[in-house]
Amino acid sequence: MRFLLALAVCLGQPLAAQDTEEGERLFRLHCAACHGAEAEGKGPMAPILLIQPADLTTLSERHEGSFPVYRVVKRIDGRDPLVSHGSDMPVYGWFFEGTGVAIATESGQPVMTSQPVADLVAWLRTIQD
Repeated sequence: MRFLLALAVCLGQPLAAQDTEEGERLFRLHCAACHGAEAEGKGPMAPILLIQPADLTTLSERHEGSFPVYRVVKRIDGRDPLVSHGSDMPVYGWFFEGTGVAIATESGQPVMTSQPVADLVAWLRTIQD
């Protein structure tokens, strides 16, 4: 991980800017059907899923007050797959592919992901209880 930060610095690329408004738009478009409009895990698709969607408003609470950036990034971009209703979560994983950007994890180390995932993470941070 330190190598990625050093590489980003050497290449003159700062950590990615994150757009919370775009993150919310992406959530409403791609995630709310399962996680619900309020991100509490109660979307209209939830009753038919094998694994119930998480309440995304309590991520920090469930991780000792620290938003689990690394875990959330891996879950959204598919590096930490979750089988739900017979397919990997996220259903729209192809959409979240893109040019790699670095964002800081909870420990300060960078993690590479795509800009749409970075934007989703930024918005999810704003909705924590």
